[in-house]
Amino acid sequence: MKTVAIYTLGCKLNFSESSEIGRVLESEGYQRVPFGTQANITIVHTCSVTGTAERKTRQTIHKAIRSSPEGIIVAMGCEAQLDPLEVASWKGVNLVLGTHEKFNLPALLRSYTKQEDPIIQVGHVMDNTTFHPAHSEGERTRSFLKIQDGCDYVCTYCTIPKARGRSRNPSIASLITQAETISKKGIREIVLTGVNVGDFGRSTKESFYNLLQQLDQVEQILRFRISSIEPNLLNNDLIRFIAESKRIAPHFHLPLQSGTDKILKLMKRRYATGLFRERVNRIKELLPDASVGADLIVGFPGETDDDFKQTREFVESLPLSYLHVFTYSERPGTPAAELPDQVPHEVRHERSRIMHDLASKIKNKFYLSQAGTDKTVIFEHILPDGHMTGWSENYVEVAVPFDETLLHHEAEVTITRQRQDQKMAGVLLNAKNR
Repeated sequence: MKTVAIYTLGCKLNFSESSEIGRVLESEGYQRVPFGTQANITIVHTCSVTGTAERKTRQTIHKAIRSSPEGIIVAMGCEAQLDPLEVASWKGVNLVLGTHEKFNLPALLRSYTKQEDPIIQVGHVMDNTTFHPAHSEGERTRSFLKIQDGCDYVCTYCTIPKARGRSRNPSIASLITQAETISKKGIREIVLTGVNVGDFGRSTKESFYNLLQQLDQVEQILRFRISSIEPNLLNNDLIRFIAESKRIAPHFHLPLQSGTDKILKLMKRRYATGLFRERVNRIKELLPDASVGADLIVGFPGETDDDFKQTREFVESLPLSYLHVFTYSERPGTPAAELPDQVPHEVRHERSRIMHDLASKIKNKFYLSQAGTDKTVIFEHILPDGHMTGWSENYVEVAVPFDETLLHHEAEVTITRQRQDQKMAGVLLNAKNR
């Protein structure tokens, strides 16, 4: 039996694509084995979004080589697309495949024989208009469904447009078919993922609003969750529809990146702080219990102490549920890397520490606000202390005593209190799908 191990770095989109490629390999006779064990083929799905992701990519590939020195090592995806010669220079790498070419891996392996020099297959992403469908099946309760790829934005810090090309998407009809197929496997939640999901419809003259309307009619799925959406693409009609929908989760993840208009302009973001505040307030007006998360980059070139203070105060003034903090890192080939007034690394890390502390306070405050509320939780994980946990519709992690009949199913829960690990403890009201 031929064996394959896959390790995925980065975003939910990468996870959906890894799963799709893995399923094709399994259909061709490969058996999946855990990463870090010996395998005939070891695939590392790379990420380039930050310097940390790049370092993890290199470390992961080195681990793959150590665990399978006689096997074939494949590096594919964004980092392979952006810097194929560098990736190919890492001793032990046999195949380097770009973001389009990675989908040709199963066909390539049919005739591939390991050789001393690596093979590089990396094309020009801007010439690629093909959309490769993908969804994940690794988790028994949740699937990541790829609805969009690429990005037409030109944010000055971002490498993704160069790594994935222009915005493109499949038809709504094809996604409805995929969602119905996924539902037949017992999966209860689908996460809609892509590079810029709110831009859905560019290729097919449809819209993200139309997609949500039709997904809301797929009765076999308990809920659809939007992975992330740009603030300028989340209009009032979308917010209103989600507030009234049957299956779209009341969970919004909005990339903020900075709390000052000065830095947002330097980043070439397509909104100002006023629009961001307006969107968050509108969400909370229609959906008071909704989870609203944000991404933030600290230490961007030109960010002064006063800019950072304004950002912190802006974040503190918003009714956010959680905050993801990233320390700015220069990405080769991006305009931001050439900007003047680069912030010293020690200052970046101190600002990151401050915002991480604030993020903990924000999450704690939101979780405490959920005590006494009734939620529907899909249980996924078993804890060592005899409990099991799952996520509510508004993205709260809830723990209850373990019940095997409820694992990988949903149940009605009343949230009672917060545990020390920041999970909310709940009391089961009603069990479904036993």
